[in-house]
Amino acid sequence: MLSRYFHLLRTQRNFRLLWAAQCVSEMGDWFYSLSVYHLLLELTGGKAQAVGLAVVLQVLPQTLLAPTTGVLNDRLSRKAIMIGADVARFFIVLGMLLVRTPAMVWLVYPLLLLETVAASFFEPGRSGVIPNIVPRDEILTANSLSSITWSFCLATGAALGGLVAVKFGRDAVFLLNALSFLGSAWLIHRMRFAEPHAQGLPPLQVRDLVDFRPVLEGARYIRATPRLFITVFVKGGIGLLGANNVLLPIFGERIFPLKIAGVDPHRSAMLGMSLLMAARGAGALLGPLATGRWAGNRQSRLRVGIFFGFLCGSAGYLWLGSSGGLAVAVLAVVLAHAGSSSNWVFSTTLLQLYTEDRFRGRVFAADYGLCMLGISASSYLASVAIDLGVPVRTLAVAIGVVMLAPAAVWAIALRVTKGKGS
Repeated sequence: MLSRYFHLLRTQRNFRLLWAAQCVSEMGDWFYSLSVYHLLLELTGGKAQAVGLAVVLQVLPQTLLAPTTGVLNDRLSRKAIMIGADVARFFIVLGMLLVRTPAMVWLVYPLLLLETVAASFFEPGRSGVIPNIVPRDEILTANSLSSITWSFCLATGAALGGLVAVKFGRDAVFLLNALSFLGSAWLIHRMRFAEPHAQGLPPLQVRDLVDFRPVLEGARYIRATPRLFITVFVKGGIGLLGANNVLLPIFGERIFPLKIAGVDPHRSAMLGMSLLMAARGAGALLGPLATGRWAGNRQSRLRVGIFFGFLCGSAGYLWLGSSGGLAVAVLAVVLAHAGSSSNWVFSTTLLQLYTEDRFRGRVFAADYGLCMLGISASSYLASVAIDLGVPVRTLAVAIGVVMLAPAAVWAIALRVTKGKGS
């Protein structure tokens, strides 16, 4: 698999630029997210709901905006949309520098909302262009590399982000993340590729933004193909693990602070949070590496792999809930997110193979929207439960049990659609 990744990067210039843009922006993202969560816990007196609300604002708008962002990504240049979203996020993230006291903590929430609005336009565009810039037989390789890169950025960004915040302060982290979006926009600007979905269409009119016919057309297209229809819901199942955005910071702060000589408890909690988030990234890195070679380009294996990915997510959080030490907790998080990362790659690849180019924006907007709905719901419910006194370990076990539901639904779907397609 490593040789295939290097070959892809060496021979496909457009993908190489898109990948480099991903590296730059996502490394900054994970520096940034950890600092935002820590800032909220510090300025609100440790309220888990402050983090839960932040997670909702980081993801739920992608569900609500999915019909609009999908249609626009199928009408306009996806490249232009991605560049515009990156430039917007540069200015939005700079606004975090204004949040310095409990009286200003309210500003975090509208800034997170605006940043998510920009991201909701960017992500369907990025997934939509991959089949246009790499050969069909390298789509799985491209998606695997993208997922591994996301995971590497999460692992290193979370680990280094904690250290940078402790050493240089949160302002340095916010500034680095803002600059990363400018770097991403510049790299995407250098890409040169055809966008057939936007050719020959009339100019976009204001009334088109409230015309729901393209949305309904996309919904009918998804519904007409059983395998496409069920695969769109896979990331919704992955989204049930979204409570980790609340649980892992709380585990790190309250249960597994990383105690080092000379480091005060406040910073020990920050380092514990950082290590568990890094474990999430390490698991997400290992998942596609371990399963990508096995799956190859066989759609049947991609589908079966999704079932086992859900089981890994369940087992990991059941194990986390009973973990007695930080090392065991790290291994449990690695297992859970190895499974969810494999599912992300496999479902994305299947959707790209199943979908015509002119519908990819709408399909991936629905795909991301369902995922973000699951993340926002699970994260906020977990934060409310923690503030009501439910032990965080109990919630981890509950998530492990809940993850059995999408595994069972997917197993039934495999039987219903068996023999249809390659």
